[in-house]
Amino acid sequence: MDSNKIEKQISTTPIYSGKLLSIRKDIIELPNGANTTRECVSHTPVVCMLPIDENGYVHMVKQYRYAVETLLLEIPAGGIEMGEQPEKAAVRELQEEIGMTCSDLIPLGGFWLTPGWCDEYMYSFLAKGLSEAKLKADDDENISVVKIPFNELVREVKSGLIQDVKTIATVLLAENYLIVS
Repeated sequence: MDSNKIEKQISTTPIYSGKLLSIRKDIIELPNGANTTRECVSHTPVVCMLPIDENGYVHMVKQYRYAVETLLLEIPAGGIEMGEQPEKAAVRELQEEIGMTCSDLIPLGGFWLTPGWCDEYMYSFLAKGLSEAKLKADDDENISVVKIPFNELVREVKSGLIQDVKTIATVLLAENYLIVS
């Protein structure tokens, strides 16, 4: 990155602070010397997992997403608790959301979800060697587990049927891994 193109924060004003995110308004100086405003959301880091069983089925969750008023088919995901390692969060979320654990958790990488205005970072994993291990689900989640063959899921991602970005990115990362391994 060209260090001459970095934007410099002049001031920041907190707007909102909640359990998962905070919002602030920053005045920044552009590389050309002009000032402008940036509205930014800070969000706790998150994990997502593509849990695939020995028969090639991916265990997914179907849930209504209030913010977009849509029922989505997604891979399991959730927040990383304070002081928790991403791998531990991934296993915990598997237990909470699909009632499974894994013997093999493979890091696929990570990505910024909406870097234009939010600092939310997602760690992505492939979960293999699944076995039953339930934890109590979060009280505010109403989800159902759906199993879909991995090859069918890849087709649904590539055809545009899957509209959840973490699922799209992780399926494509896992496809590359599963083809190579």
